[in-house]
Amino acid sequence: MSGNRPSAQELAAAEGARIPDVLSPGLRVLFCGINPGLWSGATGHHFARPGNRFWPALHASGFTPRLLEPHEQDELTGLGLGITNFVARASARAAELSDDELRAGGMALAAKVRQYRPQWVAVVGITAYRVAFGERRATVGRQDRLIEGAQVWVLPNPSGLNAHWTAGTLAAEFRQLRQAALPESPADRGTPS
Repeated sequence: MSGNRPSAQELAAAEGARIPDVLSPGLRVLFCGINPGLWSGATGHHFARPGNRFWPALHASGFTPRLLEPHEQDELTGLGLGITNFVARASARAAELSDDELRAGGMALAAKVRQYRPQWVAVVGITAYRVAFGERRATVGRQDRLIEGAQVWVLPNPSGLNAHWTAGTLAAEFRQLRQAALPESPADRGTPS
C-alpha cells in the first residue's frame, strides 16, 4: 500500500478481502458492523475509510480516552471493546449484500457472542440489524431482545454517506450506549477522560 492511502488498484483488489475480528473473551461491548468497505479490506483495519465517523464517535462518547486511529484497533480489547461484522467480505457498498448473507451473519454473530460472552452487542447499522434478526420495526437504541445472553443496542451507521446523522447526534447515540454499558466511566463523573 502506498503510504496510508490505498491506490485505486489496491482498493479494487480488496473486493472480497476479509479482515480479522478484534475480539477477546468477556468484553463489555462488542461492536458489530455490516461488512468491511474496500478501504478496510485494503488496510486490514475496521472503519478505516476517511470520513467514517466510528472512531470519532467512540472517542466523543467517552468509550476511548483519546481518538484512536483505525490502525490502533487492537487497543480496544484492553478497554473491554471489540469489533466484528455481520458479513466478513469487503465490498464497495453494504447494499451489495444479500438478505441471506445478513441473516447468516446474524447467526454467526450469535455464535461469536456464545463463544466470547460480551455483556453488550452494539450493532452499527439499523437496516442490517432489522434484516439479520427479522426485527422489521426495530429502532435505534436499546433492544428488548438478548443475543445469547448479551444485551443489544442498535446504533446508526457511522458511514459518512449516512448524512442524516451528524457527528454530534451520532456521538450522542454512542454516549447513551456507553452510559448503559460503562456507567462508571470518568466522563460521567466530570473528570477528564
